Amino acid sequence: MVLSEIKEKIAALKAERKAIILAHNYQIEEVQELADYTGDSLELSRIAAAVEAEVIVLCGVHFMAESAAVLAPEKVVLLPEKDAGCPLADTVTPEGLRLYKEKYPDAAVVTYINSSAAVKAESDICVTSANAALVVDSLEAERIIFVPDCNLAHFVSRQTKKEIIPWPGYCITHHRISPDDVDRARRIYPNAPVIVHPECRPGVVERADAVLGTGGMIRFVKETEAQEVIVGTEEGMIYRLRQERSDIKFYLLSPGLLCPDMKYTTPDKVVSSLENMQHRITVPPEIRKQAAGALQRMLKIPSS
Repeated sequence: MVLSEIKEKIAALKAERKAIILAHNYQIEEVQELADYTGDSLELSRIAAAVEAEVIVLCGVHFMAESAAVLAPEKVVLLPEKDAGCPLADTVTPEGLRLYKEKYPDAAVVTYINSSAAVKAESDICVTSANAALVVDSLEAERIIFVPDCNLAHFVSRQTKKEIIPWPGYCITHHRISPDDVDRARRIYPNAPVIVHPECRPGVVERADAVLGTGGMIRFVKETEAQEVIVGTEEGMIYRLRQERSDIKFYLLSPGLLCPDMKYTTPDKVVSSLENMQHRITVPPEIRKQAAGALQRMLKIPSS
């Protein structure tokens, strides 16, 4: 089917199923076009918790669908591509985190939303890249176990006086950006500000003009007077930014900034998911209850 036919079919299925489609900013263009809401992990979490739909089709990766299922257990949450995972989330397990907790018994556990529900259930509170520093500073504990992204942990450590104990994981897409990439981009586009994601390495973050989650990047481009912007995050973000500011030229900071798992979802898979109500994501009740507490405590903290 062509995209126009897919849109018509999805509109009918959404009405029949009382469904909405949520898509992450890194999804392919055609999937972003189909979505009722497009956003970052924090935005999608808030929408999943509040929306009145009976079915949520989550166009993203597994941990995002799990978060929706945790926050909205009364709704059916579908993941169009069942194999869409997150290598960063896979770096930490509940068992591994429990060993850290035994080693640092006085530390609070702050867990990036890019993690499984089972890991969230072992945590005191969750964060996203948009609110990580605010959440850390809101806690009484002076020591913080921060999992699973060590680059985001380092970024937070520069904004707080608290001791940050990082988990040694990282996003393979953002981690591949080098300081040389920033220097090269500045030589080519000397008038363009450089905005990067806090999952990037410290040397990249230090060279950037702004360090922002994807939601923050959208706010930045809405307000900037620059005519060109260099973007240091997954390439799907360029499409979203162009929807906000078609008058700006956007350049990807480094070639190959692509997350394969974020690209698995296609319009045809969205249709199949709704048509057959397939790939439902559920979380065991005992894990859901604990993970919900960590996520709900995060949602009470404002994002920057």
